[in-house]
Amino acid sequence: MNICMIGHGMMGNWHSQALAGHGCVLHTLVGRREEPTRAFAEAHGYRHWTLSLDEALPDPEIDTVIVASPSEQHPDHAVRSLAAGKHTLIEIPLAMSLADAERVVEVGEASGKTYGLCHPMRFRRERDPLKARLLADEETLRHIAGRFFIKRLTNVGATGYERSWTDNILWHHFCHFVDLACWLYEGREIARVQGYLGQPHEKTGVPMECIVQFETDADQSALVHGSYHASFRLYDKLLVTDRDTYSFDILEHALTSSAGTTAMEDEQTNCARVVDDFLKAIKEGRSPRASGPSVLPAMRVLQAVQDDWDRRHGARDLPGRALS
Repeated sequence: MNICMIGHGMMGNWHSQALAGHGCVLHTLVGRREEPTRAFAEAHGYRHWTLSLDEALPDPEIDTVIVASPSEQHPDHAVRSLAAGKHTLIEIPLAMSLADAERVVEVGEASGKTYGLCHPMRFRRERDPLKARLLADEETLRHIAGRFFIKRLTNVGATGYERSWTDNILWHHFCHFVDLACWLYEGREIARVQGYLGQPHEKTGVPMECIVQFETDADQSALVHGSYHASFRLYDKLLVTDRDTYSFDILEHALTSSAGTTAMEDEQTNCARVVDDFLKAIKEGRSPRASGPSVLPAMRVLQAVQDDWDRRHGARDLPGRALS
């Protein structure tokens, strides 16, 4: 399978390693700046590199595209890839508005190609037994809580590389937690959404604090809160059921329940499961675990919080999120 990777940040790195482990051909890398694009391509063994997506997509040798570009470019790059007849894996978030997300899903469903989302929280093997019990009605999930705290006063990502784009706490980082909650609640109707998104920071130009809370029609709840101002990192989630409580400490790779504490896979190993599932979905002609339609409930929750912010502060372009 010949792969075109769009983007060469942390996820481009992780996906490149995972794909190489499956024997895929790292065919073409698409970047934004010549020097780092060339260096990444050479380090990972890509056959070609380019600064032009228009140059890469018509190549008949490329059959699969991984969209790991800046978040606000995901919808455009995904639509162009699908229109070019390529299987497409899209990094989280699918889009930064519900309208754009629905546009990608519409194109994807009509394309006849396999397309999916990189939502790694769905792939935690340590949570699979709980998921099975929930589906069998042997256990009932009551509440989900997530925390994401990180210091992000300068535009430097997890790789330590100075990025040319700006992140978004609501549409990117909170999307992980909100999607997990919607997925575990198995499509229950969202009864109410409440949220808080701060004023744009004078230095970064984006809101730095966020809270998202929603309830289902089955009296289940979810709460996610976090900040880009934190002096140290917190990244965890808590699942409360009618039988037990499960604490997933993502940074410490530890799962704690009433049975004690056990080790979890690190994030990169877990994320490789997304690539594995996507490649199998292509071969088997099925939808990936994180299909386009399945992530729309999370997009609706995020849009509700964004709409509230827009009503209070005025809809506007922000760094990393231009109005559609």
